[in-house]
Amino acid sequence: MVDATQRRRCISLVVPFYNEEQGIAGFEAGLRPALAALPDCDFEIVCVDDGSADGTLEKLEAVAARDPRFVVIGLSRNFGKEAALTAGIDYAAGDAVIPMDADLQDPPELIAELVAQWRDGAEVVLARRADRSSDTYLKRSVSGLFYKIYNRLSDIELPENVGDFRLMDRVAVDALKQLPEQQRFMKGLFAWVGFKTRSIEYRRAPRASGQTKFTGLRLWNFALDGITSFSTLPLRVWTYLGAIGALVSFSYGAYILLRTLIRGVDVPGYASLLAATLFVGSLQLLSIGILGEYIGRIYLESKRRPKYIVRSTRRQAKP
Repeated sequence: MVDATQRRRCISLVVPFYNEEQGIAGFEAGLRPALAALPDCDFEIVCVDDGSADGTLEKLEAVAARDPRFVVIGLSRNFGKEAALTAGIDYAAGDAVIPMDADLQDPPELIAELVAQWRDGAEVVLARRADRSSDTYLKRSVSGLFYKIYNRLSDIELPENVGDFRLMDRVAVDALKQLPEQQRFMKGLFAWVGFKTRSIEYRRAPRASGQTKFTGLRLWNFALDGITSFSTLPLRVWTYLGAIGALVSFSYGAYILLRTLIRGVDVPGYASLLAATLFVGSLQLLSIGILGEYIGRIYLESKRRPKYIVRSTRRQAKP
């Protein structure tokens, strides 16, 4: 919530890094003009190294050594982007928090517009990708399909073409930090907490350096996590399928019984019997797999392990 006081507001940028050694200089250079465009705000840039195998952490610490606005958090291993994002949000101390990517596909120059909407009373400001031509056709198609399926299955609507790039007021951040789940689908959690929301549109630029860390398999698992985190419909649907199957089986059994009474016993149809058995068996295996997804989530949540482990922090003392 934006108050009427004139004190300087602090804005935290939360940026996960994983093997982004080659892009750190470009990220720093691209960020500075955007921050200079808001001279009446203080900034902290919370950089979370998610167990990088290259020199990402060392380069981030070098940046933090010369610029007190940079805070570097090094995780003990690679916990995944959702955990790294959670760590950054937990450590962010600003009046507003802006998660963004390190590859500059989330344009830093949009920060001023996000802040303007926040000052105008919005508690959450979404950055919607109006143009995703920088992504491949396959990625755009799969992404669109995911949003359609997700919003059909879930009670919480996920804004289409909106990633992690957004501004959240401190009141929304504090609400988000109260959510205890270990397996985190951040886009769904952002939507779940609600608050007064506006959106602005932007064109998604190509990556400034490096390659995406999301392979096809990781994107599939990510989508599966999102659906199972916020919807039980995949479980409920098997109740209806079972009821329909039982009704069809009963009807067919009654038909066979009646036909036998009238026309006598004929030669059994082995081909149709085999097809029906394989079909029902496949449905059973599929339903067991879906049950396994939910049971696996219950198993992981029940352990109550921490979402991440911090190995080191680098925050330069301000004069």
